Amino acid sequence: MKTLTIIDTFGFFFRLYYAMPNLKNKDGKPSGMISGFANFIANLNDEFKSDYIIFALDSKGETLRHKILGDYKANRSEPPAELKAQLPICIDMIEKMGLCAISREGYEADDIIATAVKIAKEQGIFVRVVTHDKDLYQLIDDGKVSIYSPQTKIEHNSQSCLEKYGVLPSKIRDFLALTGDSSDNVPGVKGIGAKGAKKLLDELGSIENIYENLSLVLNERIRNMLVDGKESAFLSKKLVTLFNDAFSEIDLLKAKFPEQNPLLKISEILREFELNRILKNLKNEADELKISLGFNAILLNDEKQIEQILGGIDENTLISFDTETTDIDAKSAKLVGFSFCFNENEAYYVPIAHSYLGVGAQISVEFATWAVGEIYKGCVVGQNLKYDFEIIRRNLGLNPPKNFKDTMILAWLSEPSLSVGMDALAKRLYDYETIKFEDVVKKGETFANVSLENAVKYAAEDAWITLKFYKSFLNLLDKNLLKLADELEFPFILTLLDMQNEGIGVEKPRLRYLIAKNDEKLKQLTNEIYDLVGENFNINSVKQLGVVLFEKLKLPVKKKTKTGYSTDEAVLNELKDAHPVIEKLLDYREIYKLQSTYCEPLLALANSDKNARIYTNFIQTGTSTGRLSSKNPNLQNIPARSELSRDIRLAFVSKPGFSFVGLDYSQIELRLLAHFSKDSALIKAFFDDEDIHARSAINIFGELNPQNRAVAKSINFGLIYGMGASKLSEQINVSRAEAKSYIERYFMAFSSIKEFLDSLKTQAKSDGFVTTLLGRKRYFDFINATPMQLAMYEREAVNTKFQGSAADIIKLAMVKMREILNDDAKMLLQIHDELIFEVKDEFVDEFSQNAQQIMQNIYPLNVPLKTSLNIAKNWADLK
Repeated sequence: MKTLTIIDTFGFFFRLYYAMPNLKNKDGKPSGMISGFANFIANLNDEFKSDYIIFALDSKGETLRHKILGDYKANRSEPPAELKAQLPICIDMIEKMGLCAISREGYEADDIIATAVKIAKEQGIFVRVVTHDKDLYQLIDDGKVSIYSPQTKIEHNSQSCLEKYGVLPSKIRDFLALTGDSSDNVPGVKGIGAKGAKKLLDELGSIENIYENLSLVLNERIRNMLVDGKESAFLSKKLVTLFNDAFSEIDLLKAKFPEQNPLLKISEILREFELNRILKNLKNEADELKISLGFNAILLNDEKQIEQILGGIDENTLISFDTETTDIDAKSAKLVGFSFCFNENEAYYVPIAHSYLGVGAQISVEFATWAVGEIYKGCVVGQNLKYDFEIIRRNLGLNPPKNFKDTMILAWLSEPSLSVGMDALAKRLYDYETIKFEDVVKKGETFANVSLENAVKYAAEDAWITLKFYKSFLNLLDKNLLKLADELEFPFILTLLDMQNEGIGVEKPRLRYLIAKNDEKLKQLTNEIYDLVGENFNINSVKQLGVVLFEKLKLPVKKKTKTGYSTDEAVLNELKDAHPVIEKLLDYREIYKLQSTYCEPLLALANSDKNARIYTNFIQTGTSTGRLSSKNPNLQNIPARSELSRDIRLAFVSKPGFSFVGLDYSQIELRLLAHFSKDSALIKAFFDDEDIHARSAINIFGELNPQNRAVAKSINFGLIYGMGASKLSEQINVSRAEAKSYIERYFMAFSSIKEFLDSLKTQAKSDGFVTTLLGRKRYFDFINATPMQLAMYEREAVNTKFQGSAADIIKLAMVKMREILNDDAKMLLQIHDELIFEVKDEFVDEFSQNAQQIMQNIYPLNVPLKTSLNIAKNWADLK
């Protein structure tokens, strides 16, 4: 008979916390509960070995029992802050360890357990419930269900339940209906304790029978208590009765008991909370796991041997490749060594620039250039090749190979919402724990300080696991996605690499002027704010600002957070008319953000480059929709709307003799809506080159004016983002009923759109994913979603269809555009639907025409693609 172990999770966590309430790590973070839980998992196989394991979780908010009794659990005291701080970490541990956790909106963990017990019994599976909660003793069914106490290590059956509470499991509900349960605010019958309840139930069997035969209760005092507490008794029985309809089936594959230690997957958490004994044991397990997967890590520091191994590589040779460097920033990093691998049996590491005292033989930079050139003759497989290609180009002067595959991109195409990093991927695909960078490189040092002995293990593993990834994805990925990777996503790496290396110029004097101007304005606003509130305080402290606004000035509190009053932008905007200081605070925040987030960091970056150019890092796999993102700095997020924001964009300038050329897809997502829905009215409007928002306004309201057009515009874009009537009503400041009527009129005018959007949601729920124009997939867990999550997933599915397809189109255009780029015309930035180029002045007109043709004809839709063209010497004028 198979066994299912179910953990009453929150009750279990609370016991763990109170066992070691004062335990902290060196940073002062509480860790007792985390430590207890990690030890529990470490002993899981010995203490709870079974076929399946489930962690039952309470849902957030009110439950079904609150509908029965509004004060249910109301007298529970607030848990200690240290306990609350550890709770989300423990929940995160369950998820990261890949263990099965179940919760359902409106249901408590007890109900999850009762439902799982019911389903498991129907399938002939024995259930062991791990809990301290006496409510759950009602589930005991000898030979089918037991209760295990982790504190006493006793597994309870009917007999031990009788010994513990004086009643059999079948009478636990009646027992609690009489005695009550103060911890859950279950009232019971006032005055009746455990002994009295046991006696009554021994004599009369159940509370129903007790109240039908009150005359048989000879003790007058007890009888009067029962009379007075009748309503309370039946209410209490309702409250302790478990709901066993929280779900209809269990995915036993997800609930399978782990074959390997789940703690191997959360070593970062264990390190953070200094659980060193567990980590030491895990290291031994991880080493054993590596031995079982097996490969030889070979150090190559002999040039003749390297020549022999790399000889004969041609375009059909599959070879994985990885670099080791001094920094994660490719622009400043120095090459320390590189690794490569041809098969799953052995992987090699070639050291170049390790710099510690007593380092062994290494190869020269000149020979390394030859060796990497030989590797580049093959089909090069890498994990985040954009980084490796930039490192090799900057350090060895070699351009990227003709043929290459990136496993990070394949991982993203496979599951775009999951981590695509090497460590996470190794866990997900093979349950394999890679050697961690921080275990090899000491704090404050670089890879150049790592001994060759340790370097070869770490670096060779990177090349070995990368080759393993690639071979797995050849089998796991849909053939259409593999084709998309080869034809678009891999070539796109080179496009991004070129853009990153080009950078964009800034005018340092203008930035300095802006910083000085902002400083002066911030000082002025600071003094005005102090005068208006009558005291000095730290304006940037949310806590101090909250006290000033809501305690001193007595302004109405709009929202509270866990740490105090909310003073976010939405709250301040709501309070605009309540006090003159609010307007000043909003102005202060805007300028402070521009100063600290943009002006000062941009000047620092410009100062670090001899040409005063700023270089961003474009991230191809950073979003689930497929949109490109950028970081360090994020140039896609440079503000655009206010006059102050315009001042920042004025500082971005083209180099002498060149101009910026901006090409922006016009209403691409609405055009995709027309393409996918095939709505004849919308298609006609685009072919007639109408103002689509004006046409929508006329169709909805019968007449065109600025207000009607603004409403129509909100609806047009809102539908693409899955917006409903409630959100629209907030956005355009009308009642929900009025907003609903606008949307209904819109759907009447464009009759195919509602049908298409509904079918899109239905198909996404049926498939579990939504597909973009070029076939990329984004997955959603509709099956396990709460109603709130379900609504969110539907909105995101709709949004991904349009935003993801728009990303497909502009990516196609960018790859095609590379054919017409040269020293006279460079692509600098992509800002969602816009591309910005830097072009020599005498070629601006010719280039603009060619680029516009590429963008507008890159993919055949049911409506024409259209771009706007702008030319300027600075970014602000590139409207």
